[in-house]
Amino acid sequence: QVHLVESGGGLVQAGDSLRLSCVASGGTFTNYAMGWFRQAPGKERDIVGAISRSGGSIYYADSVKGRFTISRDNAKNTVYLQMNSLKPEDTAVYFCAAGTNAELFGGHRAGYWGQGTQVTVSS
Repeated sequence: QVHLVESGGGLVQAGDSLRLSCVASGGTFTNYAMGWFRQAPGKERDIVGAISRSGGSIYYADSVKGRFTISRDNAKNTVYLQMNSLKPEDTAVYFCAAGTNAELFGGHRAGYWGQGTQVTVSS
């Protein structure tokens, strides 16, 4: 029902910042809670953060608290992930995701996925 396209990944050095964007189409954006997940080679896909449909509720994984910020602009059908103080351990493919509040906040999962964008952090 909803299509998601990520952008903004790249190669940066430790300590740098990067902003990822995800544009949604084909659905009603405000119907969905949104999230960001990441997957490193040979590892599971894990949640990074989530934001409710209104933007009033936020979840972050412990590993990114204080460094990453998730936000959404409903007028632009876009969700963002601002990543500061990047570390080599943040290297992964980052995926945008959409779903219900129960899926994202309760189950740390999602119903719809983008194609992913690569983030590589060198030491």
